[in-house]
Amino acid sequence: DVVRRVAAAGVARLMFTAVERDGTLEGPDFAAIERVLDVSPVPVIASGGVGTAAHLRRVAELAPRGKRRTRARDARAVRHHYDLPPEFFALFLDSSLTYSCAIFSRGADSLEAAQEAKLELVCRKLALCEGERVLDVGCGWGSFAVHAARRHGVEVVGITLSEPQAAVARARAAEAGVGERVEIRVADYRDLGGERFDAIASIGMVEHVGAERIDAYARRLAALLGPGGRLLNHGIARLRPTDPKPGAFSERYVFPDGEPLVLSRVLLALERAGFATEHVEGFAADYAETLRHWARRLDEHSEEALRLAGAERLRVWRLYLRAARNGFETGFTSVYQVLARRA
Repeated sequence: DVVRRVAAAGVARLMFTAVERDGTLEGPDFAAIERVLDVSPVPVIASGGVGTAAHLRRVAELAPRGKRRTRARDARAVRHHYDLPPEFFALFLDSSLTYSCAIFSRGADSLEAAQEAKLELVCRKLALCEGERVLDVGCGWGSFAVHAARRHGVEVVGITLSEPQAAVARARAAEAGVGERVEIRVADYRDLGGERFDAIASIGMVEHVGAERIDAYARRLAALLGPGGRLLNHGIARLRPTDPKPGAFSERYVFPDGEPLVLSRVLLALERAGFATEHVEGFAADYAETLRHWARRLDEHSEEALRLAGAERLRVWRLYLRAARNGFETGFTSVYQVLARRA
């Protein structure tokens, strides 16, 4: 009741401190913290009694609470996954740091070649022309933005909710000689307004939007394009509406609030927003192979991964990569590229 009354007074966040544990090195009162999280409609900062790095990691892995799909909660959920040191991701990703499905089915014989094939496939589907202005939604460490600017001469605005990602993306664009054509912002797609782009690439981001916001997401992207503007939406989808959603392991430890939708729901949102769907292509087998490469590379660099992320996080990631591959191999999930044009 106290938590609800304080939150109702209009505070932006709560701080919960287990004062009696300060100095004890026993760690926070996790049972009490979780009870607070269960009833609090605003974010909670937990402190008090922290004694070891393991305690800090456990605090970091508490599932986000508060109203779903708000900017603040979405930003925290994204940072939970992506704010690990970029050196950790570099242990298992390809040299471009592309963190989405690679395309092996076009003849690529390495992860690097398959990721380049995917980036070029997106550019070709969007029919990018020199001088056009392109939005990269969920730009990650800048692989698509750099590729499109360098190979196709376009101007790219990339957005991410992770400041460490943005810093790496800016540095990589500068190193590639396209820093003047690539702008990286720490921004939410909902913050974009009053701008116009010729094409939009959204690669591996729609999974974070959720059913509550998918229509608003499609409307916002449509508003950023003029008539005839192109969208390439690349994202994981559940294959059967009757299947259960991803379980508590992913929700708590890997992708808080992640919610792959069925493809038909994404297409409906795009059509409602004024897009005409022109092409849909699935790459389930390619993603399974991508995950096989990532898991093998992480295993090969497990000692360095342990140093960078800790034993608990390393165990989570090794399990997550294998479970995700199993989803693509057993028909639970797929990944689709949807090419649409604004009417």
